[in-house]
Amino acid sequence: MRLFNFYVLLLISGALSAQNNIDFDKFFINQTLRVDFFHSGDAKTEFISLDKIYKQGVWAGNPNQCIQPFELGSYKLLVMDTLTSQILYTKGYSTIFSEYQTTGPAMRGEKKTYHETALVPFPKKPIRLIIQKRAKDNSLAGIYSLVIDPADYHINTEKFNLESNEVVKIVNNGDPHHRVDLVILGEGYTLADREKFKEDLKYYSNLLLGFEPYKTRKNLININGVFAPSEESGTDEPRQHIYRNTPFGSSFNTFDVDRYLTVEDNKAIHDAIACVPYDAVLIMVNKDRYGGGGIFNFQTVFATGSDKKDYVFLHEFGHAFAGLADEYYTSQVAYQDIYTPGVEPLEANITALVDTANLKWKKLLSPGIKITTDWGKDKFDSMNNTIDSLQSLRAATIEQMQKAGKPKNEIDSKVNLINKQIDELYKKADDFIFNHPLKDKVGVFEGANYLSQGYYRPTINSIMLRFSPDQHSYGPVNDQAIIKIIEYYTQ
Repeated sequence: MRLFNFYVLLLISGALSAQNNIDFDKFFINQTLRVDFFHSGDAKTEFISLDKIYKQGVWAGNPNQCIQPFELGSYKLLVMDTLTSQILYTKGYSTIFSEYQTTGPAMRGEKKTYHETALVPFPKKPIRLIIQKRAKDNSLAGIYSLVIDPADYHINTEKFNLESNEVVKIVNNGDPHHRVDLVILGEGYTLADREKFKEDLKYYSNLLLGFEPYKTRKNLININGVFAPSEESGTDEPRQHIYRNTPFGSSFNTFDVDRYLTVEDNKAIHDAIACVPYDAVLIMVNKDRYGGGGIFNFQTVFATGSDKKDYVFLHEFGHAFAGLADEYYTSQVAYQDIYTPGVEPLEANITALVDTANLKWKKLLSPGIKITTDWGKDKFDSMNNTIDSLQSLRAATIEQMQKAGKPKNEIDSKVNLINKQIDELYKKADDFIFNHPLKDKVGVFEGANYLSQGYYRPTINSIMLRFSPDQHSYGPVNDQAIIKIIEYYTQ
């Protein structure tokens, strides 16, 4: 413990002098160091233990951006030179574990373990790899430290070119060092689904490259697909008592939220995609229903079929690629204890208005707009509260009628009447948002990040809130945040 604390002190002093202009060729070779570990704990405790270390193919990152020039994510990964304590590489990220810590089971002390991976450029000399965790005030403290000697014979150099897997090159715009390198991994596609995988891969690649701000920067993006055949089609749906044998363990109902789709077999994921360079991992799940998930610098997961499939894909990628926050606040989530008074969130698209004079998107505000911006929130909330009441009534009606032994057609008839009321209210709520007089303005609109009060968003609507058929970008503030990430990988 004393040794770890000593190095944390060195880290603090080293971080103060960290510079973006690290001489990549002096400290690294053009390969990837992959560190797999286990992350365990509950809301109050966490523990990281080493699994394996690998030497893999070419480094996908930008050698001109070894020090990440912005702060995002629940964790921060650092590489430090063991002799000089110089910080050589940093990157922020979030994890499924950090989300688990905010849930009810974790707060009750139920411990869980997740598998995670850190990717850094392969060092020429011994390094210290350090993981820092953000506190509620966004301060960082070290929670894990590991010295890695690149000459250590325990570093695994096996090749992961699995014979059954197929790489499908969709877009190749050149040098991975100066491109955003995306890998889209198929999940729940059997050998018989191979052509469907290729069709879905092309569809979502075209969707991304046709949507701003990616559209005008599509020459800066590389996309590879990886087809890994599954024993069964689809994915797990625990609430429906459906379980499928798939290579990466995808499942709906993460944290008991039915629409939340994640993939937990992290080792299998990174083994499957080790054959291509990647900055971001997207997992395409072969299932015709609404659902997905996105975690910053961790993974984007999306189901391929629903009437809102485009929205799910773009929305979740916004989380995972650019660290954008959710701008909605009326839907069920599992997270608790989200708001910390007096602390400004790191995400670019929400604010707690801690410093009104230095609003994050001050330069993008519409002329004459007020801070805060009156948008008729009470009317919108009233519609959503009625929807919530009707959804509760629907659940109670089904339960009561089933207990009373009512026939299925009678239950369905009653439920359909309630569903009709819910659908009508959803349409009214959409119309309120999509056709709002301020729909083209940038202001400070209360309600974001799952909370009705305390957080504010920059526009009435965006991909991070609701999907409108006439949307062609993420919105002015969100677009700028995404462009910043693209430049980080490419300039």
